[in-house]
Amino acid sequence: MFGDEKSNGCIPGSAGILPAVLTPKISAGWHSRGYLPHFDATGLIQSITFRLRDSLPVKILEQWKNELSALDTKDSRPHFQKFELRKRIEQYEDAGHGACFLRNPQISCIVQNALLHFDGERYRLLEWCIMPNHVHVLIETITGFALSAIIHSWKSFTATKANRLLGRTGEFWMHEHYDRFIRDEKHLGVIRNYIRNNPVKAGLVKTPQEWSAGSAGWMNTK
Repeated sequence: MFGDEKSNGCIPGSAGILPAVLTPKISAGWHSRGYLPHFDATGLIQSITFRLRDSLPVKILEQWKNELSALDTKDSRPHFQKFELRKRIEQYEDAGHGACFLRNPQISCIVQNALLHFDGERYRLLEWCIMPNHVHVLIETITGFALSAIIHSWKSFTATKANRLLGRTGEFWMHEHYDRFIRDEKHLGVIRNYIRNNPVKAGLVKTPQEWSAGSAGWMNTK
């Protein structure tokens, strides 16, 4: 059972500590859920993004894919298409489309408590940022706990609690999520910096420490 956000507030944990070992201990392999590839292995540092159901309409996503696949230039190469698609998604998310339920402090606290609850037990929580319509998380996986199961538990628990609080029913999170394993220390630094500074980039605050629904702001209060 996750922490009770009403009685405990946004609970503390052992989050944010730099992992000593970055070398993956492969115990699983590549697999695919729908159109996004995922890598589920023990000992990896994983960057994860999951979104509210209405944050990125499928119609717009498919339109971008069609536009990029139709390019008849040197920029039609697959790696450019993936980079450009990711950039468009990030810009669209940061513009604050959809109902932005996570802007509600009670909802963001539910999500933050869920991320912190099993820190050190099922994973090591390194960074996180709860934006108005999406969530970024950086974790180190622990043996015996599959990434897919961890993400499912976050989304299932928080969806139930948030819907109850909002007096609504139906899907809360988008079915798909994005995850990417960290290649090396340089990549780790880039991702940590991106997650901490996402609220600044989106124009929501001037410094990462001002954003309470994230690791930078959370640690600033400790």
